[in-house]
Amino acid sequence: MTGKLVVEADGGSRGNPGLAGYGAVVKDAGTGEVLAEVSDSLGTATNNVAEYSGLVAGLRAAAELAPGADLEVRMDSKLVVEQMSGRWQIKHPDLRPLAASARELTGRFRRVNYTWVPRARNTHADRLANLAMDAAQRGGRGRSRRPSRSAVSEERDPGPAGGDSRRAAPGWTQTAGPPTTTLLLRHGETEMSAARRFAGRTDVALTETGLRQAKAAGQRLAARGGIDLIVASPRQRTRATAEVVAAATGVPMQVEDAWQETDFGDWEGLTYDDVRQGWPEELAAWLGDTGTAPPGGESFAATTRRVLAALDRLLAARPRATVLVVSHVTPMKVLLRHALLAPPPALRRMHLDVSALCEISWYGEAGVVHSLNDTAHVP
Repeated sequence: MTGKLVVEADGGSRGNPGLAGYGAVVKDAGTGEVLAEVSDSLGTATNNVAEYSGLVAGLRAAAELAPGADLEVRMDSKLVVEQMSGRWQIKHPDLRPLAASARELTGRFRRVNYTWVPRARNTHADRLANLAMDAAQRGGRGRSRRPSRSAVSEERDPGPAGGDSRRAAPGWTQTAGPPTTTLLLRHGETEMSAARRFAGRTDVALTETGLRQAKAAGQRLAARGGIDLIVASPRQRTRATAEVVAAATGVPMQVEDAWQETDFGDWEGLTYDDVRQGWPEELAAWLGDTGTAPPGGESFAATTRRVLAALDRLLAARPRATVLVVSHVTPMKVLLRHALLAPPPALRRMHLDVSALCEISWYGEAGVVHSLNDTAHVP
């Protein structure tokens, strides 16, 4: 986590005053990674009260994550931004206690800047506020999830994946319409995967076993049906796997660079023992810091930014679709960890076999994992 955070906050009222709710999201300013989400309903309140409530909740969540950090607050409420910036007076008595709470919280940061943004750039917080109001209409409450102190300490001791994503994901009680589903398929066996060698950008072909695994995956996915698109990493091993599946399913396929494996630089083609003997200090640094890259390679933090940007594009372009992504270990683990709200060290606790399948449903930016490392089809 970098030294600067962004809070995006919003609130709304269906009636003004009426059924009200708020939402806020905390992001890493450097990576854009979602660190926390908070939302809740307020009963009957005005739009302005709901907007201020979202601000207070977002500031509190950011203060729990990184007291002393620099903070940018982005809201589409001109009133709140101008009042908290000290340019407008706060005349309404219902808003003064909320503004006072917000000011007390801003004292926990090194500096705070308020920025007005158009509503189109505040959709994440707006969606959370509406989910809270929807839940209240159904007789429940919105959800609020803040990182614990232990979660923050884990973030400062990162494992091999960049950023964190602690969000209130929907369970079966909070799904909102049909999701976008990503089926994740790791490529079949290669000589380098069989020998457990670092293989990032190295363009290696499938073995005969790998080709049989791809055909088995294709048969299983054809029987499953319902796939709208196949997206593949450009590496030979993933492209060949995807082509076999496309032939079996009749689903169109496209290639996208963002889904390729991490570039392991000077370690490409080597085993873990080779690297431990030749680069002991560099390996220790790489294992302990997601921002550290192998010599001449790419860090896991950079991979995470690349993969999550690709996910955002996919979700925007293919709402409610089912997309098969044929990729590699690290990009698949990035998505799984992102969906599970897991801390960075969780990446080391996942194992993905060659030709393994995983499934994630995405409700907006929140994911629900249905399967992980499913190899029932592997011969």
